[in-house]
Amino acid sequence: MFSFFKKKSKDNPAPQEAVPQDEAKEQTASSDSTAAEAPVPDAAPAEQKSWFGLFKRDAAAIEPSAPAVTATPAPAADPVPAAAAAEASLEEEEGEVVPAPAAAPEEKQSWMRRLKAGLSKTSTSLTTLFVGARIDDDLYEELESALLVSDAGVEATQYILDTLKKKVKNEKLTDAAQVKAALRTLLIELLAPLQKPLVLGRHQPLVMMIAGVNGAGKTTTIGKLAMHLQSHGQSVLLAAGDTFRAAAREQLAVWGQRNNVSVIAQESGDPAAVAFDAVQSARARGTKVVMIDTAGRLPTQLHLMEELKKVRRVIGKGMESAPHEVLLVIDGNTGQNALAQVKAFDDALGLTGLVVTKLDGTAKGGILAAIAKTRPVPVYFIGVGEKIEDLQPFNAEEFVDALLT
Repeated sequence: MFSFFKKKSKDNPAPQEAVPQDEAKEQTASSDSTAAEAPVPDAAPAEQKSWFGLFKRDAAAIEPSAPAVTATPAPAADPVPAAAAAEASLEEEEGEVVPAPAAAPEEKQSWMRRLKAGLSKTSTSLTTLFVGARIDDDLYEELESALLVSDAGVEATQYILDTLKKKVKNEKLTDAAQVKAALRTLLIELLAPLQKPLVLGRHQPLVMMIAGVNGAGKTTTIGKLAMHLQSHGQSVLLAAGDTFRAAAREQLAVWGQRNNVSVIAQESGDPAAVAFDAVQSARARGTKVVMIDTAGRLPTQLHLMEELKKVRRVIGKGMESAPHEVLLVIDGNTGQNALAQVKAFDDALGLTGLVVTKLDGTAKGGILAAIAKTRPVPVYFIGVGEKIEDLQPFNAEEFVDALLT
C-alpha cells in the first residue's frame, strides 16, 4: 500500500538565509538544544516486520551536527538478513511511483478486519438498512439518520442522499442490493479526492511540521511515520518542538531510540528555536526528512495559534520553502469537532495533509465524508491502534468497504 510514495529528483538545498534582527530572539535558544540518541534495543519480531517486510535501518555513522547542536554518533543498527533486505527493497525510478512489495493476503485481511472492527458502529447501522428493504422514502430517512449519527454532517449527508436518489432514478434501480452498490460507488467517489500519496525526495531535507490538539496522538504518529519512512530508505531527524511538556519530549526520545534516529530537544525555551536548529542540523548532516513535533494547540486559543504560526515562519528562515508538509493529526473519535479543527488549522497554517488516528473504539468514520465535502485536505494516513502496522495509507475503496460490508 506504500505504493503511494514517490521519488523525485532532489532540489539543491537552499542556502541559509540571514535571520532578521526581530527574529534573533527566536534563534537564541538554539545553543541550548541537544540531540538525544541511544542504542536501539533488539526489536521484537512484531516491531521488526511491517506489512511490507522488514524495516531497513541506516547503519551509517551520522555526521556531527551544526555547532548549535551537540550529538553523539549513533551505533550501527543490527544488520538485516540478506533475504529480508531483498524482500523489503524498493526499486527506485526517478519521477515515477515506487512500487512497494505486495502485502501477503493474510496481512491485508488482518488490516481490513481491524479497520472494519474500528468502524463497526457505522457499518452495522448502514448494512442493516438494506436487508430486505423496499426502495421508498422510509429507506432514505433511515439512511439520513445513519449518516448523521456517523458524523457525516448535514452538508455531506444531504449531498449523498440527493445524489443517490438521482442515481436510483436514472438507472432504474429496484433492488436493495443495487442501491447499496450505488451507495458504495458514490461514497468512493466522494472520498477519492482525499486519497493522495505523500511525495518524497522533492527537497533535502523534506521538512514536515506536525500539528494537532492535545491527545490527538501527534507524538506516537511521528514515531510510526519515522519507522515507515526508514523502511523506504529515508534518513530521519526528529525535533521535539513541544517544549512545554517533559513527557512529550521523553516520549519522542523513546521513539528516537527505537528508530535509531537523532532527536533535537531542549528542556525549556522557544519551540521555534528547536525547529530552526533541527532544520539546520538536517542540512548539515544530509538527512532526508525532518519531522517537527509541536505542542498541542486548541484552535480557539488564538495566542497559541499565533505561536504556531511563528514556528512555521521560523522554519522558513531555516530553509527556503519549508515546511514542505504541514500535517494535522486528528482524533477520529471527536466527530464534528475534528472538522472544526481542520478548518482552523488550515486557515492558520495551510495544511497539506491529515492523519486520522484512533479509528477504533467509538470512532464512527463519517467525519471523512464531512471533510471531503467541506474542506478536502488529503488524508495521508489512518490509524486503528497502537501498533506500527495499525497506521496505514488511506485508501478510499478499502475504507468504504469496511463501512458497507
